[in-house]
Amino acid sequence: MTCYVGLDVSMKETAICVVDETGDRIWDGKSRTDPDAIAAVLARRAAGAVRIGIETGPMTVWLWHALTERELPVVCLHARHAAAALKLQMNKTDRNDAFGLARLVRSGWYRPVAVRSMDTHRLRALLITRDQLVGMSTALINKIRGLAK
Repeated sequence: MTCYVGLDVSMKETAICVVDETGDRIWDGKSRTDPDAIAAVLARRAAGAVRIGIETGPMTVWLWHALTERELPVVCLHARHAAAALKLQMNKTDRNDAFGLARLVRSGWYRPVAVRSMDTHRLRALLITRDQLVGMSTALINKIRGLAK
């Protein structure tokens, strides 16, 4: 059976919603934010998933790569674009956000975001950390010079 899935990710739990071709909710629930746990739930509840929608966020890169390695059809959506569609809902909850993401990937009215490789993210984190350390060192040297005057 063809179905579409929306994942609303948070640090501990991920809200999962599965909709059919017509946009009706088949199943919704929660899972630990762990690729193995999410893949197990999707294998049971959404075996014929055409697309799985996930918003950009702090956990997205890790989760997207882990689910893609498990050969799941994950699509990353920009959080601002998804927020515009999710804003139309009455109650803003994780469950309703997952439902909205599932309907969004079903409709096809989105532009997927390219997720960079883990090596790129590691390199960027190192460069940002280095830049912050250089800035802190410069500020400290300037503060000591100012106090010594």
